[in-house]
Amino acid sequence: MSARPPSKLLMAAELPRAVFGAVELAAKAPMLARAPRGDGRPVIILPGLVNPDWANFAMRRYLRRLGYDARGWGLGPNLGARSVGKEGEKLDALIRSVHAETGQKVTLIGISLGGMMARLMAHRWPEAVREVITISSPFAGDPKATNVWRVFELLTGERVDDAAVVANRALMEREPAVPTTAIWSASDGLVQGSICRTDECRSIEVRSGHVWVQMRAEVLLRVAEVLGGKP
Repeated sequence: MSARPPSKLLMAAELPRAVFGAVELAAKAPMLARAPRGDGRPVIILPGLVNPDWANFAMRRYLRRLGYDARGWGLGPNLGARSVGKEGEKLDALIRSVHAETGQKVTLIGISLGGMMARLMAHRWPEAVREVITISSPFAGDPKATNVWRVFELLTGERVDDAAVVANRALMEREPAVPTTAIWSASDGLVQGSICRTDECRSIEVRSGHVWVQMRAEVLLRVAEVLGGKP
């Protein structure tokens, strides 16, 4: 049976859960401070649909405090091909530039649509990408098992059944030649959690909605633990 979109009840709970998560963040600071320290490696955080870099400020600041070279993508709001180029050439250039600048492979952390892009980039540039961490990214199934596929089409100008989009989905569902981790939630109100992971990638379930998932304390801690090599 194919996956179905999350219920209307879960979708309606997205905003209050997002606000609660943001408020909770300060209270969880002592827990977050116990995460493994970073090693200075470059990390690029790719935002979700329509989100700009500032939406990820909490994660970027947290990872910098741990000791990582955490960066935004600098391409404005994520509007799919309208932001990264028809063939993803702007994102290609960014990854190759950071790799050349630092002399190190780049870790890609992608939220939702950003995570889908991150997996594609890992397939294209395994020599420049160290690992991929996706957060609430529906890369592994029917795009209509979400409550946002029509919004995706409207904002990006791409259709989920376009040949290029279908081909990209088939590629991103396959495991690239770098380590991958999928952080997902069964109670996500916008995307079905079952299409945010595969049996081949490392899978970490959290309790969270979709909106502002990148600001949830549990998500930040899990990201830090993956980067720090915690089993």
